[in-house]
This record gives sequence, structure tokens and C-alpha cells, in this order.
Amino acid sequence: MSEELEGKHGVQSLEIGMTILRAMVDGQRSMMLKDIAAAADMPASKAHRYLVSLIRAGLVEQDPMSSRYDLGSFALNLGLVALDRLDRVRLGLNAIAEMRDEINQTTALAVWGDRGPVIVRWERPRRPITVNVITGTVLDLLSSATGRVFAAWMPKKLVSPMINEELKNARLPPELKSKAAVEAMLADVRAKGFAATNGQHKVPGVEAVAAPVFNFKNEITMSVLVVGVQGMFDISPEGEVVSSVKRHAEALSLRLGASGEPKVPA
Repeated sequence: MSEELEGKHGVQSLEIGMTILRAMVDGQRSMMLKDIAAAADMPASKAHRYLVSLIRAGLVEQDPMSSRYDLGSFALNLGLVALDRLDRVRLGLNAIAEMRDEINQTTALAVWGDRGPVIVRWERPRRPITVNVITGTVLDLLSSATGRVFAAWMPKKLVSPMINEELKNARLPPELKSKAAVEAMLADVRAKGFAATNGQHKVPGVEAVAAPVFNFKNEITMSVLVVGVQGMFDISPEGEVVSSVKRHAEALSLRLGASGEPKVPA
């Protein structure tokens, strides 16, 4: 077969291998060779040859005790990477819309940008007095709830220079005037699983609550937040707003493949 013709028609052996993988995915459990062959509509001997190659590639693994086959670590990693890249923001947008409907407050989604946390979308509540959040706004690490969340879980080598610059700001509250005080605040954020600011969220008189969203590597990938007028909603740890933010952030993390304890930045 000429190179041009092969390029046009694809690689048949690869397509057969994908047929086996699809059969295993559809099976939703570990499978015996005969079941995989039947699902892929091919002789068991042929299926076995392809399974050997798929095992070598890390796409399939075989349990030596039961002889059953299942998806391998590389196949799982491919799926998780695709999920993180394709669905991260879309799932986040759904989450902040649900939060807005649930607590009727301004909600927003932030990701890490070149200069720090950036608001990528916000949802307006149905109330006469609201706080508008501008898409594209870059948030400070120390004076915003979202910034504190990212500072708490991002690598220190990345956020430390930015924190040092912000410590020069005379408008910071007295309790955040030293590196030791900042470290204590960030440790508290990690312990509680959320950050809140009382009248210090970029603009005086604005309150905010934010919680981290983690990916399949257990690394922070986004933050969901609620913003409102100071005194118009409860930011206590047991309150409706904090409970909603934490619950949606945790559910979103699970959907993105997070499991176990989040990675503590080094």
C-alpha cells in the first residue's frame, strides 16, 4: 500500500485496537478475554494479540490472579487529562449558575492567569442591590477571597514573589502586614477549605467567599466564589453561603477526578 493511500485510509491495526478499548469501556468492569472478544466481534486469539500490545502501551492491564483485563493507568490518565482540558470551565460555569439559583447572590468562576487569579465568568442574582464582577478582572492574592484560595494551594515559588509585592501595599489590614501573618492566614484557609473577606474584596464594603476546585492531580485548577454587599449575606462557616460554595467546589472537584487530600504547595 502506498504512503498516500495508507494516510487516506488510516491504520487498520490501530482502529482494531480502539474497537477493543471501546468494548472494555462499554463493559464498565474488568472483563475476561472471551467477553472482550465477543463484545469486539472478533476471535479470542486475535483479541489476545491486540491486548498484549495494549498492555505494553499501558492502555490495558491484566490482573494476574483473576486473568481479567481492565483499562490501564495510561488510558485512565488520558481520560482525566481530556476531562480537565475540555470540561473544566464548562462544568465550572454550570456550578456557578446553580449556586446563583440556590442562594440568589452574585457568583463567579476564576482561573489562574499570567498575573494571578482571573474572573472568567459571573452570574447576576435576582435582587435589586447587587455587586457586579467584571470578566477579566485580576484579583489580588491577599485582599480577595479568591486570591487567598489560590495563594493557599498554588506552588509557593509561584505565589511568593507576588505576595511579597502585595505586602508593600499600605492598605492591607494590620493582621496581614508580615510574611508570618500571611502564612498563618493561608494555613487557616487550607484548614477550613475556603476563604472569606469582610469588606476587603478589592472595593471597601464588599464581602466574598471562595473555595478551591481541584483536578485529577489534586492540584488547584479553579475557584468558585460568591460576592455581595457587606452585611447583606452571612459569611460565617456554618452559613448558607459558605456551605453552598464549599459543596459546589467539592462536587466540581470530584467531577474533575480529584480524590484524597489536596496537594499542599511546596
